[in-house]
Amino acid sequence: MTDSSKVLDIVGHIGEAISENAQFLTDLDAAIGDNDHGVNMARGFKKVEEDLPGLKDKDMGAIFKKVGMDIVSAVGGSSGPLYGTAFMKAGAAVAGKMEIDLNDFLKIMDEAISGVQLRGKAEKGEKTMLDAMMPARDAMREAAEAGKGIKEVLDAGVKAAEDGVEYTKTIIATKGRASYLGERSIGHQDPGATSFMVMLKAVADKYEE
Repeated sequence: MTDSSKVLDIVGHIGEAISENAQFLTDLDAAIGDNDHGVNMARGFKKVEEDLPGLKDKDMGAIFKKVGMDIVSAVGGSSGPLYGTAFMKAGAAVAGKMEIDLNDFLKIMDEAISGVQLRGKAEKGEKTMLDAMMPARDAMREAAEAGKGIKEVLDAGVKAAEDGVEYTKTIIATKGRASYLGERSIGHQDPGATSFMVMLKAVADKYEE
């Protein structure tokens, strides 16, 4: 079981990872987007970091909801509403819980993905964050059903997310500003898929401690 203190620690580490990769994510976005993905995401998680102390002793639903609201308010472009919705939907899935287990985490992933699909009107294969999120969720569920522990489950998710990011290099973008490039978007990895991979890897890293 993972308690709220551990979740707050993980969220803080996600923010650090996003900050460390901000320039890289922005450079990726410069090639096919608005040249601001990393900067925007770092701004959002800076706001999250400022609010983390006030979330001590809160239930999981309240924590994820607040993270989502901070991201919506502080992250510009499409990423704010998409990631914000993902976290808020995740919060609704574990509302009132002071601890979460692996099944709860998989439920969180399901709800986060449905939130992104609903908000972004997107599906897998359109060169978006879903191309990392959905394979990661599926790989983690498969590992969990095989009886693997949380670290092995997360590692399976990270590997699938990494493969998903590589996959985005091979397809044409059909959503967002990148879709304006048509076939010229081939060869570039999707910034949103990459930021999700960074975030999931940050979660996995905390389970090595």
